[in-house]
Amino acid sequence: MRLPSLPNTQGLPSDRLAISPSLDAGMHVPSRNLALAGVHMSPLAEHSFTAYVGIDWADTKHDICLQASGNTRRESCCIRHQVAAIDEWANTVHRRFGGPVAVAIELAKGPIVAALQKYEFFVLFPINPATLAKYREAFHPSGAKDDPGDAELALDLLLHHPERFGPLKPQSVQMRTLVSLVERRRQLVGDQTRLTNRLCDTLKQYYPQALEWFHDRGTMLFCDFLDRWPTLRSVKQARTTTLEAFFHTHHCRSAKQISARIGAIRAAAALTEDPAIIGPCRLHVLALVAQLRAVLAAIGQFEHEIAAWAATIILAGR
Repeated sequence: MRLPSLPNTQGLPSDRLAISPSLDAGMHVPSRNLALAGVHMSPLAEHSFTAYVGIDWADTKHDICLQASGNTRRESCCIRHQVAAIDEWANTVHRRFGGPVAVAIELAKGPIVAALQKYEFFVLFPINPATLAKYREAFHPSGAKDDPGDAELALDLLLHHPERFGPLKPQSVQMRTLVSLVERRRQLVGDQTRLTNRLCDTLKQYYPQALEWFHDRGTMLFCDFLDRWPTLRSVKQARTTTLEAFFHTHHCRSAKQISARIGAIRAAAALTEDPAIIGPCRLHVLALVAQLRAVLAAIGQFEHEIAAWAATIILAGR
């Protein structure tokens, strides 16, 4: 994304800023490149903050840059992504500055966002990662060690381009729960696909007929069949009445389809008789089936929860 060119409008009155930093706030780049003119302020972004924070988040730690309102000095620190560490830092900020405190961060959701949202004195301003990357590239292309970090750059953006960012307004608990359930179900469906692919690859090495008998492999029917008959020899030894009862139990009502499957089982010839192949593959199939079965059950649970929460939201909207 290309940052738009900015005209030289030094002396922009402070009452036109959505977020009002101190008049002598320090910067890392010349102010003539960052001042804005003719912008329309959002009422949601008009706050009077006691301090401003930029956060560069990571999985295990978070770099932080803080500047008090009316002060040019900036403080930097690093905290671990642990509940106790985040809580200690947040409470320290609150004791020093009260609130509200503006926080610039490259996320609109995620663990650190969820952790910070429980503090009423923080107002979060999500910053698009692409915007921060372009900002860094435009003003600090060298990548030198003494260049400001992403936490400080995020703070700069919030202080000097306040009209570009709006405060994060979380959705209702019901809607956030539904969105999270849908996202996590999608992840489980991805797990189902990966496990099914691995299962098919293993069966091709010693028991490809099972793939011919079942075209839909991501099902409990397929899992139960392989659990009970994980090799061609074991299924060929099964009685016809036993196979018929199995398919009936799994709601396979077509007598023609059941007869065709049993006929194919009786006519099947082994791909290999090598126990060095069959034995390990059989164990691998059983392990993959156990994982697939757990994922399928979890997907069912998620779908039940999704339907329940969706119904709740629909009723609340009436």
